[in-house]
Amino acid sequence: MTSTLVALAILFTQLSLLAFGGGNSILPEMQRQVVDINHWMTAQQFGALFALAQAAPGPNLMVVPLVGWHVAGWAGVLVTSAAKFGPSSIVTGIVLNVWNRFKDRPWRKIVQAGQVPMTAGLVTASAAVITEASALNWGLAATVAVCAIILTTTRVHPLIVLGFGALIGLSGLG
Repeated sequence: MTSTLVALAILFTQLSLLAFGGGNSILPEMQRQVVDINHWMTAQQFGALFALAQAAPGPNLMVVPLVGWHVAGWAGVLVTSAAKFGPSSIVTGIVLNVWNRFKDRPWRKIVQAGQVPMTAGLVTASAAVITEASALNWGLAATVAVCAIILTTTRVHPLIVLGFGALIGLSGLG
């Protein structure tokens, strides 16, 4: 158990420091590590934990403590949460202080503009990983596609789309 907790701490500390552009940007690597490298769960289990985390109120990375719980119970929750949220919070505080000192510099806008496409790419990769783990058949793939189209082309509230997806799943059509 101790070696698993140490592995969780190392993994989520690394992910914490890589979470550039928001927490969802590390989902592909998190999924790769917990599913493909460490075999702590299947891709479907990871997708289900991610869906549960997104449905619950709170931060968008509630999947982190859920992974910890799945792997090592309460100790896993504590280790993954501290390892994921601690280091990035400390670094953010330090960088924000330094960043504010250069608020009038012209290069700051250039740096910020360069971060936008990188962040968009990381978030898109996250969506692809979760879709691949979730769309196990044609019905589920169609549900994912319809939900994605609705969310990107309308102003329908995401909870309504989530409910639609849940109904499709409960009906057995997915």
